[in-house]
Amino acid sequence: MEPQLTFRDDPLRMIRAIRFATQLNFAIDPVCLQAIKDQRNRLQILSRERIVDELHKIMATPKPSIGFALLHKTGLLHKILPELTRLEGIDEVEGQRHKDNFWHTLEVVDNLAKTSDKLWLRWAALLHDIGKGPTKRFDKEIGWTFHGHEFLGGKMVYKVFKRLRMPLNEKMKYVQKLVQMSSRPIILSQDFVTDSAVRRLIFDAGEDIEDLMMLCEADITTKNPNKQKRYRKNFQVVRQKIEEVEARDQVRNFQPPVSGEEIMKVFALQPSREIGVIKEAIKEAILEGVIPNEYEAAFEYMLKQGEKLGLKPVGL
Repeated sequence: MEPQLTFRDDPLRMIRAIRFATQLNFAIDPVCLQAIKDQRNRLQILSRERIVDELHKIMATPKPSIGFALLHKTGLLHKILPELTRLEGIDEVEGQRHKDNFWHTLEVVDNLAKTSDKLWLRWAALLHDIGKGPTKRFDKEIGWTFHGHEFLGGKMVYKVFKRLRMPLNEKMKYVQKLVQMSSRPIILSQDFVTDSAVRRLIFDAGEDIEDLMMLCEADITTKNPNKQKRYRKNFQVVRQKIEEVEARDQVRNFQPPVSGEEIMKVFALQPSREIGVIKEAIKEAILEGVIPNEYEAAFEYMLKQGEKLGLKPVGL
């Protein structure tokens, strides 16, 4: 059948052709590629769910960049994920340039595909830099900056999932969290980083700390062997710090040593704001290293915090 007619009859065939090419490592005939370009506007009649199902299958391949590069080449990606295509290009001001964040992103996804088959972790890799488009600025003192791109990127993840009718549940929150935290681990490789900073990373990442580290390591795309070696060594340092602090302080999936029920009992309280204030103070004290993550220390700290709030223990 004539390619133009084939894709006009069922536009999903355009993405499926690219998906098959990615899965089987086949080349698409130039005539078919041109037909996909010509019919790309027909994509709008498809349900978001059918499109996303094909994206998932492309994402699950050993080298997802093949599919996303073809989606980009045919103009389909701009229709599906314009946030991603806006990352393409290299600007230069006063002789200073930045890397092409679109092609860098595809490299990151491929790197991650070598170490993990988790679908939503691969989505986190695909979206980890989408906040860089809107936050790109040139500073005469330090060059190109992308301040706050992680935070903005996390907010954009929600919009992407909603637009594509992807699940707005724990899967979206997982991707959002990894995008927002994607730059934090590398900061911890510095000598002057405190244990409290490591504790906070472990606390914030929770059970996803290993996935976060895998994403950060996949983000190393430099072709300079010396830089690559240095970056990988930095992450080894971070992993060691995480292991040491976690073994000592046990803050992953942190639960306060003193429960809200016990605070209520000690101070004869009904459910109230003071309970949350005391629990938060205990948590912060443990994360900051003011007290160890132990019951006795937390109980004494609770009494001090209660005194600050004008509360008196009952029956002690």
